[in-house]
Amino acid sequence: MDTLLVSYDLRTPGKDYQKLWDHLKSYNSYCKPLESFWFIKTTLSAEEGRDKIRQFMDSNDRLVVVNVTGREAAWNNLGTAISQWIMDNL
Repeated sequence: MDTLLVSYDLRTPGKDYQKLWDHLKSYNSYCKPLESFWFIKTTLSAEEGRDKIRQFMDSNDRLVVVNVTGREAAWNNLGTAISQWIMDNL
């Protein structure tokens, strides 16, 4: 399985995006280190992940999905549990 980085800008004020968040939480393993930034473990390619995720977004929302498996990463002040998840899953 690979790790995909998912980042988005939700541009419809007041809209209920619960279905989007529920979808992202449905993956085998996930981590949400920042407000609009997730890591998900999946067998999907970045393109396939993008296509599934955007079903839960409005047409004016912005989305980036990048396969980060095996890539170097650095971070600051995310806490022990999130730091450990990143170290274990990239």
